[in-house]
Amino acid sequence: MTDVDATTTETARFSPQARPSALTLPVVLAGVVLVAMSISGTAVALPGIGRDLDASGSALNWVVAGYNLAFAAMTLVAGSAADRVGRRRTFVVSALVFSGGFLVTAVSPSVLFTDAARIVSGAGGAGIMAAGGAILASSYEGAARNRAFALMGTMAGIGIAVGPTLSGLLISATGWRGSFVAYTVVGLLITSGATRMAESRAATGPADWPGSLLFVAALALLMFALLEASSLGWTHGAVITTAVGGLVALAVFVALQRHSAAPVLSPSLIANRGFVGWSLATLTTSVGFLGVLVFLPTYLQAAADLTPAAAGTAMLLLTAPVLVTPLAAATLVNKGVSARKLIVAALALVTIGNLWLATLSPQDTVAGVAGPLLAIGVGMGASFGITDGQAMALVPADSVGMAAGFLNTLRGAAEAMVIAAFGAALLGLLGNRLGDGKQAASVSAGRISHVHRHAELDALTWSWRMTQLGVAVLCLLLSVTVVALIRHHGPRPKTI
Repeated sequence: MTDVDATTTETARFSPQARPSALTLPVVLAGVVLVAMSISGTAVALPGIGRDLDASGSALNWVVAGYNLAFAAMTLVAGSAADRVGRRRTFVVSALVFSGGFLVTAVSPSVLFTDAARIVSGAGGAGIMAAGGAILASSYEGAARNRAFALMGTMAGIGIAVGPTLSGLLISATGWRGSFVAYTVVGLLITSGATRMAESRAATGPADWPGSLLFVAALALLMFALLEASSLGWTHGAVITTAVGGLVALAVFVALQRHSAAPVLSPSLIANRGFVGWSLATLTTSVGFLGVLVFLPTYLQAAADLTPAAAGTAMLLLTAPVLVTPLAAATLVNKGVSARKLIVAALALVTIGNLWLATLSPQDTVAGVAGPLLAIGVGMGASFGITDGQAMALVPADSVGMAAGFLNTLRGAAEAMVIAAFGAALLGLLGNRLGDGKQAASVSAGRISHVHRHAELDALTWSWRMTQLGVAVLCLLLSVTVVALIRHHGPRPKTI
């Protein structure tokens, strides 16, 4: 297809004659890299944002959590919208929203303003990932389609790998505000390139706006309850009310989807055990990866006195394996290795790595975390290389946007919930250990006082260890569930 304005209404995959634009793959992959970098790189900026805006505790955690909440809540909505209104159109609008949010963040005068701008950016990032996955699924078939998804996993790995390091270098050179400006510029370039891609959409149908609003409301309420519980307490009226409201909204959403003519999330998709199993696998590796990715840079700066650039570089132990393992996993599948066995190995590495991090110590900090970070990174990368392709192989062509949205919603929800839960657990444990909520919030943000350094660092380390034990147990339980779901329902290995 050479006419960039041509639109394909599909109930099947593209035919060999309907070729995608030459810009399709590079533009989508560039968007994936940028979104992945924005997820992993922002954590390095948190200490600087906290100092500059005099923020700590849940308000500071929302800089990352708000982005991931919006990403999780909007990805499924964006994926379904892309099928109906056009995948290119959704991608372009999302890239503009993403860039605008980063620009506003760069000039933000307060942490609340920053949190709001980050939510906007998260919504844009959701559209980039969901529409991007749908564009690849609808534009390619067979081996080309599988290679495109393998490259998508690799590019996500590259973004996650270089995000902390590049952001650390940018922050050291230009300050945290300058690093957000850089993301804005690249986002606008991707927007420009996306306007030259071919358009496609599925058979049109009415949008399920009630379902979309309920889904966003459910995740937002549950996320608020989880994040604010650490500062307000689990029995606080606002926490209980929002948690109950979120559960009710989620239950009503599920009921509505069963009767909707054009559901945001088709019940038939959830009834597919193989698809759900592979989707849950990507959620599990995200659970084991994100808490470490977001909170460890602050610990390294506090415990080992590393600069933001040095802390970002140290995080390469976690992120560098994600550069190579997606394509390596695909190669092993090509040679006849079972995709199911590979994902079991990946889940085991992520679980073991998180359990290993329970031995974290202020002494020899970087050397001590090298082994567990490498294990988690390899497991996460292997998951990137196979889960999306295996899951999408089970999806009808006219639902690829919805399926891509669901996959990325699970990732985003895992990221948002893990960040909220990890931060809440860390802050709650610190508060109990130190006996002072205000001091605990300061320590969790990486501000260790010289007078009480030994006691505060001991408390932070102990809190880290306990939190990691909880994450490891959760990863183990989820991994067992994945194995049960995909044991007899996964797709056959495909040539990539």
